Amino acid sequence: MAHDQQSGFTLAAMSLGYAVVQLDVTVVNTALGSIGSSLGGGVSELQWVVTAYTIAFAALILTGGALGDRVGAKRIFIAGYSVFTVASVACAAAPTPAILIGSRALQGLGAAILVPNSLSLLNHAYTQEKDRNHAVAIWAAGASFALTAGPLVGGGLIALFGWRSIFLINLPIGIAGLWLTSRFAEETVSTPDRELDLPGQATAIGALGLLAAAMIEGGVAGWSDPLVLCGFAAAAALAIFFLFQERRARQPMLPLDLFQRPLFSLMSLVGLLVNIPFYGLIFVLSLYFQQVNGLSPLATGLAFLPMMGAVFMANLSAARAARMFGGAAVITSGALIVAAGCAALLGIAQGARYAMIVVQLLAIGGGLGLLVPPLTSTLLGSVEKKNSGLAAGVLNSARQSGSVLGVALFGSLVGKAGTFITGTRQALVISALLLLAAAAVTLESARRHRDPRA
Repeated sequence: MAHDQQSGFTLAAMSLGYAVVQLDVTVVNTALGSIGSSLGGGVSELQWVVTAYTIAFAALILTGGALGDRVGAKRIFIAGYSVFTVASVACAAAPTPAILIGSRALQGLGAAILVPNSLSLLNHAYTQEKDRNHAVAIWAAGASFALTAGPLVGGGLIALFGWRSIFLINLPIGIAGLWLTSRFAEETVSTPDRELDLPGQATAIGALGLLAAAMIEGGVAGWSDPLVLCGFAAAAALAIFFLFQERRARQPMLPLDLFQRPLFSLMSLVGLLVNIPFYGLIFVLSLYFQQVNGLSPLATGLAFLPMMGAVFMANLSAARAARMFGGAAVITSGALIVAAGCAALLGIAQGARYAMIVVQLLAIGGGLGLLVPPLTSTLLGSVEKKNSGLAAGVLNSARQSGSVLGVALFGSLVGKAGTFITGTRQALVISALLLLAAAAVTLESARRHRDPRA
């Protein structure tokens, strides 16, 4: 078989893997109402259905890449894809919220292993930089399209087959991806001396999980509840221990030396700040459309279509805008557009006509889609090329951590009976403030980049 054809099938396998992972980030939101009605449980259980996946994804993605370096990316990719596919079937069969939440965490583990190794296999398959850049662009575009299509795909599947079908659809995709990988992908060179930072990994999971748990339970039991306060304290203690471990480890999961680069540190912070409001609001708006306004899952998916479509279309124009105006200007503009959309949504009320909020949804989606590509490019450009994979993993981890915190915090604000609209407005105010902070951080990073002495 010609090398170009083999590389093309490898690209197809890697793109399928990344796309299905991104699909599961958003597709489940349209099923929240149906899952709640079918399995029982309140807003806090639905928060865990979403956050169990993203906690595992965010906390394990760096170790997933290290495993590929140690054993070989093809072996680990296949393992991660298999875990993800089996976990998807377990989600579909889950009889209780607890089993669904556990299965979602297992999905997140598979995703964290799969994503970094898909990029490693692409780098191995395409040795010429021009070809590699084109392949990575296709890989990323497929994932962006899946992320965009998630709510609509979920709504359509639920309308036809019920909520369990949004997880069962991963089975044929997984089988196809696994066959293509095993048949066409070439194994990378393994480095057995690559160590795994297990103490760092354990403390990272513990810190993020406890922080999310404290936020979720704070909305139920109250922020002054002793167990909630203990959760915050334990999360802080584990975060401090994580930093201590990473500083002393011979091969740390997260090399802290990277954060000595101001541009890298600030862009990682921006990635965290923008994802808290975006994914937190997707969660809240999914509940608003379904539980407050009584929309069906399909109608909810259609309601999200302009917002998610704006993400995709803005992604396509972001690179050109960055060339014309500079990356910092585009990131700042995107953050301000999202902030304006959040501020304009403050008048949201029960029964609000969709025509009254669609423009704001377009602004939120379009602003985020505009800022992510230059954010990624700026962060990767702040490190040596040999560290680009690690830097991409750090950004992915920061952004997924933002998703965890957004769903946990905003869900806790709307979770109490009779407070949904008030909580939604509070979430919108917090979102606007975080996005203004992201814009300020971006401007500061641009200033420091112009003047390295700053």
